[in-house]
Amino acid sequence: MGQNRGLYKPSVRAVRRFFVILLWIVVWQLASMAIGTDLLLAGPISTFTALVRDVVEPAFLSTVGFTLTRVMSGFILAFILALVLGILSASFSAVYEFIAPVLSAMKSVPVACIVVLLLIWIGSRNVSFVAVIFVALPALYFSVTEACSARDTSFDALLKTLRVSRIRRWLATTWPDLVPFLIASGKTCVGMSWKAGVAAELIGIPQGSMGDRVYQAKLLFDTADLFAWTIVVVLLAWASERLFLWLLASSRTWALNAACLSRPGDSQKVSKAAEIALHEVTVSFGELLVGPFEVNAPAGSRMVFTDPSGAGKTTALRILLGFERAYDGEVLRPKSPSCMFQTTKLVEDMSAEANLVLACDGLLSYSDSQALLLELLPASALDRPVRELSGGMRRRVELARALAVSSDAVLLDEPFSSLDDLTRKNACEFVLRHLQGRTLLVASHDEGIAALLKAYEDRVLAS
Repeated sequence: MGQNRGLYKPSVRAVRRFFVILLWIVVWQLASMAIGTDLLLAGPISTFTALVRDVVEPAFLSTVGFTLTRVMSGFILAFILALVLGILSASFSAVYEFIAPVLSAMKSVPVACIVVLLLIWIGSRNVSFVAVIFVALPALYFSVTEACSARDTSFDALLKTLRVSRIRRWLATTWPDLVPFLIASGKTCVGMSWKAGVAAELIGIPQGSMGDRVYQAKLLFDTADLFAWTIVVVLLAWASERLFLWLLASSRTWALNAACLSRPGDSQKVSKAAEIALHEVTVSFGELLVGPFEVNAPAGSRMVFTDPSGAGKTTALRILLGFERAYDGEVLRPKSPSCMFQTTKLVEDMSAEANLVLACDGLLSYSDSQALLLELLPASALDRPVRELSGGMRRRVELARALAVSSDAVLLDEPFSSLDDLTRKNACEFVLRHLQGRTLLVASHDEGIAALLKAYEDRVLAS
């Protein structure tokens, strides 16, 4: 029944849309008949006849190609400029302060005024190309800056800490975050670009353009031909918009797939264990000083923080990872840590296997990733997007990721939350089984975690 409903609804919408369009065509025809002359309002029959006549002309394709090339090349250049300038503006406030006022002014300047200036500066042949850039660039630019300011950069910071390359981080986090904003702006910018481009041609009248044909229809009072070319513009704008939006939506999937490509032949190597220490360290949160923190973890040691909530366990780990700056005191950080945050940080549209390969910068094969995850998760959970997994499963994916990454220390913040007793025991065993001599720091509210880790370690040593 679910499948039938899924197939039925789109057909109902299509039929409804068809009848709505048909209704307006009937209204259009009735209005034309009531006026009684095509000079004032050509009807759909006259317009369709003119459209067929235009399409079969030898010059039709060259005319459409002239305008299409300039409008779309102008839009593509505006899109590229908006990406570059928007990302630079989000990264450097001085760039934003320098560029934003100019682009804000560009939004308000009438297109007709700009076209007149362009005709003086560059002539009529390429006036539509520049006019499209002038119209599309501000809208796309501010969409990019808004997307950059709205991003949650904490996950990107985590991947950076795990030493994931810049290009993989950009593909996995930055571009997927930008795409929804670009799609939203693209729904209006593509149509605006066609309006601006054809309007510029209508003013400049470059020979062989669609604007020239519209102008000729106006001179001859050929309303049917004017409507016919208007329909051509609308159809081209619609097709361009559909293609652009499809490419944007698809690019998100392409980027995620590229971000988690494995590099055959390479392998993950565990680094030499790190010594970790905090000595009389305090952290400033405004006027509030938190601390002092004292941690002394020799290389290869295991330490579990089970202090009460609010005692600073998470803050201590964030200091060691470099996410919080010490106000005072001495800090000895691991050089290449792997970690797990208290809040879940995963690429939601990637599978569990892909999340591990990404975190290892492609140095972990999918077969090794699968073997590691099967120790914690059922096979059915491995190739599904992690957004479909339960909270406990997602935590186990993060735990596997922290142990999979090559590092000199493993820092885990509440790694066993959302896990039942048996799963927690298995997770503790997993950690020590794959620790391979690295220094381990765990922050947990569960006082039994230290005992579980110690019991499993003693059992391994005894065996």
